[in-house]
Amino acid sequence: MPINITMPALSPTMEEGNLTKWLVKEGDKVGPGDVIAEIETDKATMEVEAVEEGVVAKLVVPAGTEAVKVNAVIAILAADGEDVADAAKGGDAAPAKAEAKSEAPKQEAAKADAPKDQKAEAAPAKSDKPIADQGPAPSTPAPVSKDGERIFASPLARRLAKDAGLDLSAVSGSGPHGRIVKTDVEKAAASGGSKAAQTTGATEGPQAPAAAPKGPSDENVLKLFAEGSYELLPHDGMRKTIAARLTESTQTVPSYTVSMECELDAMLKLRGDINASAPVKKTEKGEVPAFKLSVNDFIIKAMALALRDVPMANASWTSTARVLHKHADVGVAVSIPDGLITPIVRNAETKTLSAISNEVKDLAKRARDKKLKPEEYQGGTTSVSNLGMFGVSSFTSIVNLPQASIVSIGAGVEKPVVRNGKIEVGTVMTATFAFDHRVIDGALGAELASAFKRYIENPMGMLV
Repeated sequence: MPINITMPALSPTMEEGNLTKWLVKEGDKVGPGDVIAEIETDKATMEVEAVEEGVVAKLVVPAGTEAVKVNAVIAILAADGEDVADAAKGGDAAPAKAEAKSEAPKQEAAKADAPKDQKAEAAPAKSDKPIADQGPAPSTPAPVSKDGERIFASPLARRLAKDAGLDLSAVSGSGPHGRIVKTDVEKAAASGGSKAAQTTGATEGPQAPAAAPKGPSDENVLKLFAEGSYELLPHDGMRKTIAARLTESTQTVPSYTVSMECELDAMLKLRGDINASAPVKKTEKGEVPAFKLSVNDFIIKAMALALRDVPMANASWTSTARVLHKHADVGVAVSIPDGLITPIVRNAETKTLSAISNEVKDLAKRARDKKLKPEEYQGGTTSVSNLGMFGVSSFTSIVNLPQASIVSIGAGVEKPVVRNGKIEVGTVMTATFAFDHRVIDGALGAELASAFKRYIENPMGMLV
């Protein structure tokens, strides 16, 4: 019996991925654990391993294909002793049969629940196509084209098309059996697809109010600029994810900010002393220090210890309860080409500064190579974003859900400070905290910021 290899879900939230490269070809024999393909998600490039033994009968999805849905068949294996050609044909039919079996009960339930005067309308038109071709039963009346034929589209695609004012009959579907899915609507909207008619047939009851404007359409934006004066850079998966997550945060989180000025002189001196005394290790490039601490390493450790000292601030929001975390998992914002990712230092409050330093270097390198595993950048209980190296004096970050706090670090600058009643020159850094007010109230946020400042200005406390 042919073995279907499907697009794996590489993270709990993954819905689709790009099949960037096949590492096998048709006719190759593979076994469990063999790496057969590379899949690119919005944040990382992951290797896909075979879980069963067999011969590659067919590569269903070509290398370089984008937006392949999770659980879609991407290749077919012939089992031991099975004819490769027969396996390729048999494997093609398997998904359709499974879909037909799962969709039939849904359609029967939809017909049973329909009012008597609507049953005739709800009944599917006679067709030679299998049930799988007709798509799942929609929760709202399915759209039809001008000639009365039903348009097969997912509920999400229908809603997006309605919001964008698109005529679904003019949209080409890329889903199973030509079904219109989310990405089809987005592409049609981006290319200025046909708009839906402004008037519809008679409706029962009052019409829902029109959706609130979401800003100018792509077409109207481009009209503002002279033709030929720009080029279009299509959004990749990472850019779409960044946009969606930041929009979700700004629309749902009632956030506020707290700023603290921290003197860095003691920390800078301690950092220099520790780096000077670092042991040396032999490598291919010669002898190098076993570690080299950065200012950011101290900031990560200080934030982790502050959360340990103020445990009520080490929390996340859910609709029924606050999630109180037992460890401080600190995300570190890393800039990568045309994007941003936040790998996480787990249990940072328990780790030494040298361990944090080496871990951050490794995570940052693999982040830029898009080689992080989902568990290395998902979750976390807080984040650190540092733009001080660019000369930025202060800024405010957006809370990275499901976290409830983030600290934005500005550059250390020389300023007059008062010490023991005397004015001296000191190096001062501004730390700006953004908090989710649902989880961290003002006094609690100020307590956390004060604890952070205390560790930065008395860094020996991070070593014990």
